[in-house]
Amino acid sequence: MKRCLAMVIALAALLVLAITVAPVSALDEADRLFMVGERALADRFYPVARRTLERFVAQYPKDARLPRAELMLGKARLALNDPQSALEAFTRAPSGLTAPAELLEAKLWQAEALFRLKRFAEARTAYDEVVRTDAASPLAPEALYGVARSDLELKRPEPAVTALRDFLTTWPEHAHAASATLELARGLVELKRASEAQALLTPFATKYPNSKLTPDAQFLLGWIKMNNGDQRGGAADLKAFLTANPNHEQAPEAQRLITRTVAKTGTRAEMEEGYKTLMAEDPPTADGLRQAFDLATQLSHPKDADAAWRKLKGQFPEHAATRRLALALANNALKQKNYKDAGALALTAAHSDEGAVRAEGWLVVGESELKLKRFPQAAKAFEAVGAVGDVEAGVRYRALAGLGLAREEQKDWKAALAAYEAVAGRSPDPTLRDWARERVTAMKNQLKPSDGTPAPPKRSEPAKPSDKPPGKKS
Repeated sequence: MKRCLAMVIALAALLVLAITVAPVSALDEADRLFMVGERALADRFYPVARRTLERFVAQYPKDARLPRAELMLGKARLALNDPQSALEAFTRAPSGLTAPAELLEAKLWQAEALFRLKRFAEARTAYDEVVRTDAASPLAPEALYGVARSDLELKRPEPAVTALRDFLTTWPEHAHAASATLELARGLVELKRASEAQALLTPFATKYPNSKLTPDAQFLLGWIKMNNGDQRGGAADLKAFLTANPNHEQAPEAQRLITRTVAKTGTRAEMEEGYKTLMAEDPPTADGLRQAFDLATQLSHPKDADAAWRKLKGQFPEHAATRRLALALANNALKQKNYKDAGALALTAAHSDEGAVRAEGWLVVGESELKLKRFPQAAKAFEAVGAVGDVEAGVRYRALAGLGLAREEQKDWKAALAAYEAVAGRSPDPTLRDWARERVTAMKNQLKPSDGTPAPPKRSEPAKPSDKPPGKKS
């Protein structure tokens, strides 16, 4: 039965083709190519339109219809995501066009191709030329919308907002009205005019009930509320967004924002529910598991926090969130004198792609190894801190102080002296500098021929600063 049906469909298609081709075959070759290309473009058979029109352009360069063919060819190429060759066709077309409407159309399509090529300044100029030439043209709405889009891409929100407002005022029912409204809201957010953006987006779903952009508008509205003082209202909007659009590209960000709000203003029950939701995410996300850990910690549920950490490390061992949390856990273990755990956790952080996390991770590894009296490993870790570029000054000089101690324990007095002198001369923390000066004196005494003078008493570790100097690098 299926085979018979397929044969019937094939015969019907051949019959339609015969009816269509018969009149065309009676035409000469130039007429046939032009007509087939024109019909294929109208029917959105873009590969056929492109091949046919390219043949026409190549074979009949003196045909009077060449400019129209170039324009149609450019449209077919642009539809096939080939903006460079489309621009070439659009640029050639105006040379033979005389009607003002056709010249404007060619200019508009040039602008579209330039925009696709990310040549936004040139695209804006071309769009603007269309608007300035004939603001009453049927092409003016597309051109003005293109001006606004180009300004947004050029990071010029002020003129973009003005153009979008003009567009929506003049053509409120245009097919681009919904997207223009959303872009206008984004421009207002950039200009820190969140209240105006919120007022614009609140009626979006009612005003454009069939728009595919409704989820994007709903997300942005929730984000604006949350960042404009109405955190609970924003969270409610984002929850509705998540329920309706669980697979939207902004869904993870929405969940992150909701959880952040719950952690700050939610009840205990809401935090517990937030933890369960994050742990049950499928597929899980690194940021979601990190938030689950934070909620469990805030709820004083250590077992739940440990479950979130284990899942995070197991599912995303190399993610930045994993490395950062490992560093926080390592510092906590170090404070509690759990040196083995501190070293193991810090080693995870030490492989971070972020320089600051990597440097501090190696620092905690070194300090843990020093406490465990594994001095060669400690020295290696402290030296790894120095290999990281642009290290925060407090971290760098703590590592040098630790390196001095490790070398001192290994009786490498010269290396210890060099490390201590660097700390004594350049550390931004006065307590650490004073400690290092004592150790410099001790090392110099060790390097002198013995004269019976006892060396200053050795400290097991440098005095740590109570506060790191903010933002100072070395």
